[in-house]
Amino acid sequence: MKKFLFLVMAVLAAASMMIAGCGGGDKKADSQKVLRVGTEPTFAPFEFQKEGSKSYDGFDMDLARAIGKQLGYKVEIVSMGFDALIPALNSGNIDMVAAGMSINDERKQAVTFSDPYYTSGLTILVNKDNTEIKSIKDLEGKRIACQIGTTGEKTARSVAGAKVTAFNTNDEAVMELKNKGVDAVINDGPVVGYYLAQGGNKTMMTVGDVMDAEQYGLAVKKGNDQLAKDINKALAELKKNGEYDKLYKTWFGEVKK
Repeated sequence: MKKFLFLVMAVLAAASMMIAGCGGGDKKADSQKVLRVGTEPTFAPFEFQKEGSKSYDGFDMDLARAIGKQLGYKVEIVSMGFDALIPALNSGNIDMVAAGMSINDERKQAVTFSDPYYTSGLTILVNKDNTEIKSIKDLEGKRIACQIGTTGEKTARSVAGAKVTAFNTNDEAVMELKNKGVDAVINDGPVVGYYLAQGGNKTMMTVGDVMDAEQYGLAVKKGNDQLAKDINKALAELKKNGEYDKLYKTWFGEVKK
């Protein structure tokens, strides 16, 4: 009987050790730091999803992953509307925004930006059969589409007498132009350029000069200076080791000068 009890106790002890060992392993595996990156994935070539794909592609997405790798983080991409990004950041639901977000004084009041990582500007997109619009001055009194919460919307609403329609995504704004529901779209130059390069140039074109040169930054919660510092350090290293240039060439066809 004693031998039987001893055997039972030995088996239970061994099982307990195995369970404890497994639990410790899981805890170690789960301890990797996670960087939750918020984005609005309809802003090609910065962030988008290919048809039928569950992954997120684009310059911003690759840059965010490269930064995460540099800092030892596992990057988790979180998709949401552009106007929901800053509230999600400041409520703690995400840690960083990578969404082609322009650095401006208004946003600086709500978030902390990294060093600039891309310089862009606004472009006017029209249908090729439109011969009236050649500059932003010609948009006065016209119908303009844009994406809600962007600098394109801000510029569109500054045009005298214009009827502005803001859409949740850039794709919706372009579709409205294609359907002749508006006369023009105002959006970021690289986004418009990428759309034209993918076949949009068959029916559409850009007009006028590039407006309002602006810089994109990665945003973190206001006051999270340590994370911002770490991101800037990672950005500097990626530029130094050539990885940034590699990503830039992949998505824009040239090395950043």
